[in-house]
Amino acid sequence: MFRIGFGLDSHRFELEKQKKLMLGGIEVIGEKGLKAHSDGDVVLHSIFNAISSALGERSIGFYHSDKLAEKENIASHLYLETVKKMLKEKGYEIVNLAITLECKTPKIEPIADAMKASIAKHLSLSIEQISIIATSGEELSAFGKGKGIQVYSTVLLQKKA
Repeated sequence: MFRIGFGLDSHRFELEKQKKLMLGGIEVIGEKGLKAHSDGDVVLHSIFNAISSALGERSIGFYHSDKLAEKENIASHLYLETVKKMLKEKGYEIVNLAITLECKTPKIEPIADAMKASIAKHLSLSIEQISIIATSGEELSAFGKGKGIQVYSTVLLQKKA
């Protein structure tokens, strides 16, 4: 049995505080961080939402809102432990994961392989199971104008044999 999930997350850039930009579990050097209680890793948040939706579950805020308030700048890869546990409990595994980012900055292509390697490590996947594509949005949205980053993720799950 197969299940498809879709996830979305977006954050604006932090204007006041100095914060690291985390995307897909890696630090992007020389870029402003994203406004969030956590480290603001919109890629990992979107992945969480995609997997959770495929399992018929809820959004990241449902599971981690109290933790977000308690621990500012918590590493978002820790949130993936929750969905990994859900996958195991429900007997599913990830077939593939497709990620699309919309942003003016940073340029995604130079960091895509490092992001894929990090995501693969955190979800126990092979790099070939993950795709990352990006668009600038041609400045048609706030993300294309450089005000933040928006990420869409789609996941295909398969019931374990």
